[in-house]
Amino acid sequence: MDIQLNALHYVYLLFTLLILGVMIKKRDTSLVCILGVFILGIIATSSLSQAIMGVFNSFIYAIVELMGTILIISVIVGMSTILTKTGINEIMVSPFTKLIKNPTLAYWVIGILMMIISWFFWPSPAVALIGAVMLPVAVSAGLPALAVAMTMNLFGHGIALSGDFIIQGAPKLTADAAGIPVSQVISASIPLVIVMGVVTTITAFIFLKRDLKSGKIKAEEKVNRFKNKEEEDILKNILTMKTKKTLAVVTPMLFGIDVIIMFVANLQGGDATALIGGTAIFILVLVSLLVHKGKALEEITKYLVSGFKFGFEIFGPVIPIAAFFYLGDDGFLKVIGEFLPEGSQGLVNDLGIALANIVPLNAGVGAVTITSVGAITGLDGSGFSGISLAGSVARLFGAAIGKGVATLTALGQIAAIWVGGGTLIPWAVIPAAAICGVDPFELTRRNFKPVVIGLTITTIVAMLIM
Repeated sequence: MDIQLNALHYVYLLFTLLILGVMIKKRDTSLVCILGVFILGIIATSSLSQAIMGVFNSFIYAIVELMGTILIISVIVGMSTILTKTGINEIMVSPFTKLIKNPTLAYWVIGILMMIISWFFWPSPAVALIGAVMLPVAVSAGLPALAVAMTMNLFGHGIALSGDFIIQGAPKLTADAAGIPVSQVISASIPLVIVMGVVTTITAFIFLKRDLKSGKIKAEEKVNRFKNKEEEDILKNILTMKTKKTLAVVTPMLFGIDVIIMFVANLQGGDATALIGGTAIFILVLVSLLVHKGKALEEITKYLVSGFKFGFEIFGPVIPIAAFFYLGDDGFLKVIGEFLPEGSQGLVNDLGIALANIVPLNAGVGAVTITSVGAITGLDGSGFSGISLAGSVARLFGAAIGKGVATLTALGQIAAIWVGGGTLIPWAVIPAAAICGVDPFELTRRNFKPVVIGLTITTIVAMLIM
């Protein structure tokens, strides 16, 4: 594979580095991202008006791509608000409080549950399920909301999604690109997924315990997304204790039925998320009718609006950066137009191919390069868009080295999904960040060191077992 890079590629790379630098400095990236989109538009179209339109259209594209996530977060928050105001949530999670009595148990129990559900239904619906039920329990046990989001990221979007042993969407894409059976990729990925998962989650836990002890991060006393304490006290006394206990049983039971339906009907990804979201809306409606009675028509709308406000408030800072990085993939053609070189696979993938073409080939360099290629292709925040490229590059490297195609393919898959699938890219971590009510940029900074350490050690292990 040989792609001729042009000014668009170099400008995209330059602004990517600038954005990362601004993030490291803990400054806002919106202006840099807007300028990046504008300059790419100028270079591609040679038209000032087209470039200006491209900035606005890139925002529209990003919002459309993120809309499903915005909606599920909004309705879950709307449902969670009324359940918390009425005291139903407190009763619902009380059995878990007996099991999860400290931050350590909260971290590992939530993480393992997240991983198991994500294996079967992928992380998006798992975040909604786990976050809505377990967040208040974890916070009560002394685990900060930021740490809850982190453990859901690492175990769900990291371990479960990078291996994808049950659904096998990721290994199918990489295996096809590498020209080997799916079973070989899965077999090769098992030790790497284990190493990556163990190293990353333990490292993150050690950092978390250290920062809790030093007071760098502090646990909240409770989860509270609304400010009217008087209204909360009034609503808690409207329903009888018997009714609240019944609803506390019905709510998780309905989500449990959703899990059964997902399994029986083989619902995954967006379909599974839609089922969870629809159920949350009906729970919100049911509880509102019981609590507000004659005023329910207006109150239901208020809860939905408050959820949407929360969702868009969380997503607002992320839309500009998502708009820029989406241009690294299919977004460029849809927002700016067909201005890429012939044979281009997108700006991000072209840069990954170029990197693979300029390095010498041996087992060590091959493993490092595949990890780098996977990480670069993950910068668009998808995780899946670049794994076919990782498989193709792994096939080339494996053929040149004479071994290790399956191991290299699995390594590229792991790197791409850990970076882009929901642990290091701000808009990819939003589902967990929004459910937990934390800053997505702070969450990515929290994930950064453990994930980089994990990728480094996993790459070394891949070299040894090739």
